[in-house]
Amino acid sequence: MSGSALFNTFARLPLSFERGEGSWLIAANGERYLDFAAGIAVNSLGHGHPHLVAALVGQAGKLWHVSNLYEIPGQSRLGERLVEATFADKVFFANSGAEALECAIKTARRYHFAKGNPNRYRIITFEGAFHGRTLATLAAGGQKKYLEGFGPVVDGFDQVPFDDIAAVEQVIGPDTAAILVEPVQGEGGVRRLPLVTLRRLRSLCDEHGLLLVFDEVQTGIGRTGKFLAHEWAGVTPDIVALAKGLGGGFPVGACLATEEAASGMTAGMHGTTFGGNPLAMAVGNAVLDIVLGEGFMECVARKGLLLKQGLAAIADDFPDVIEEIRGEGLMLGLRCKAPNSVVQKAFTEEKLLCAPAGDNVLRLLPPLTVTEDDIQEALNRIRKASEAVSAANQAAAS
Repeated sequence: MSGSALFNTFARLPLSFERGEGSWLIAANGERYLDFAAGIAVNSLGHGHPHLVAALVGQAGKLWHVSNLYEIPGQSRLGERLVEATFADKVFFANSGAEALECAIKTARRYHFAKGNPNRYRIITFEGAFHGRTLATLAAGGQKKYLEGFGPVVDGFDQVPFDDIAAVEQVIGPDTAAILVEPVQGEGGVRRLPLVTLRRLRSLCDEHGLLLVFDEVQTGIGRTGKFLAHEWAGVTPDIVALAKGLGGGFPVGACLATEEAASGMTAGMHGTTFGGNPLAMAVGNAVLDIVLGEGFMECVARKGLLLKQGLAAIADDFPDVIEEIRGEGLMLGLRCKAPNSVVQKAFTEEKLLCAPAGDNVLRLLPPLTVTEDDIQEALNRIRKASEAVSAANQAAAS
C-alpha cells in the first residue's frame, strides 16, 4: 500500500490540530489559528466549552447507546425543547444533516401517500442548493459535479433557478408534494433568499396543498441571529432539517415537523440505529442551555453586524480582492474578486481559517461565542491578507 489509507475524497489543507480553546485551534507545534470556519458552522459554542465537555463526559460515564428499541429520556427532553422553541410539534433525531434531509424528504412524500395521493412525490428545489451527499440529497441539490459517476439520478426533484418564483409556479403540477429550500444557501455561496420570496413560497404551498420544507442544517441554531433563519421572514414551515450547530461538534441531526406534516410517519416507516443516542442528546441539550439563554441571539446579531461592518470597510479598501459581503449574523460570505483559493491561502498564512463555497465565495462561520476581541483580531488578519493579495495582483499586472 502506498500513500494514505484514507479515501482520496478530500483536498485537505496540510494542517492538523491537537486541541482548541474557544475560537482558537492549536496545532501540534503550538501555532494558534483563529477558527472562523468552526467545522463548517458546526462548533457553535467553540472548542472546549466547559458546559458541553461536562455534559458529554458525565453522560459517557453512564450510558452511550441502547438503540431506539427503548425510551431515551434525553431524547424526549431535547425534542420537547426544540418543539417549544420552534414551529414544530414532532422531532426525529438522526446523526447528520443529510440524514435529517432524508427524513424530511420521506416525511413530505409519506404525508401525501397517507392522504391518498401517492402520485404526489415530486419536490421543487433551487439551483445552487446543497442538501447532502446521499443519493437522494444529491439529486435534490442537482449539482452535476457531485452527481457525476453515481448512476441514474434519484427521481422526484424539479429544480428551478435561484429566487425565480415564476419558474416555481410553472413547475408546480399534480405530482408536486413540496418545496425544499435553504433560507440562505451555504455551499452555494452564502446567497440569502429574499424574505419576500420565502413568504411567497409559503403562500404557494398553501394555494396548492404543498409542504414547505426548509433546510436549516447550516442556518439553524442561532447562526443568523435567530434560532431558525426562516424566522426573519415570519413564515411557518411544515418541515425543517437541522444538524451542524445543534451538537456543537458532536454528530446530531434532527427533522422537525408539524403534527399534520408528520402524520404519515407511523411506526416502522423510518428508523435509525445511532440517531438520538444518549451521548448526542446530552450534548444537544447542553447546547440549547446556552443558545436559548436570555440575550444570546441578540448577542449573535450584534457581533455579526460588527464583523460585517468591518469586512465592508476592508472590501472598500481592497476592491480587487473582495467585491461583496453577504449573509446575516455569524454566517457571512466574502465574494472574492481574486480567486477564492488565492484569498483563502492568504488568510491561512495569517493563521485565520475559513471555508470555501460556490460562486467564488469564502465563508466566515465563527463560533457563536466568538468574542469582540476575536472579531477585531480576525479583521486585522483579513486586512493584512487582503493587502498581500492586492500587492501581488498589482505586481502581476505591472
